[in-house]
Amino acid sequence: MNEDILKGKWHEIQGDVKKTWGKLTDNDMMVINGESEKLLGFLQTKYGYEKDKAQKEYDDFINSLK
Repeated sequence: MNEDILKGKWHEIQGDVKKTWGKLTDNDMMVINGESEKLLGFLQTKYGYEKDKAQKEYDDFINSLK
């Protein structure tokens, strides 16, 4: 379900994603293109998050959209 939300609303929420995770560049956003696994990977790489921390941040973000 979370994947569907991210993909379905990607164009609408890109600004919110960048506001939440300001280290993500426009190029990162193009690569992510609404795919949660790619976003999680960038969170781990750019922010040094462990997998569980990245997943929690992502889940919290998606839940804030509902």
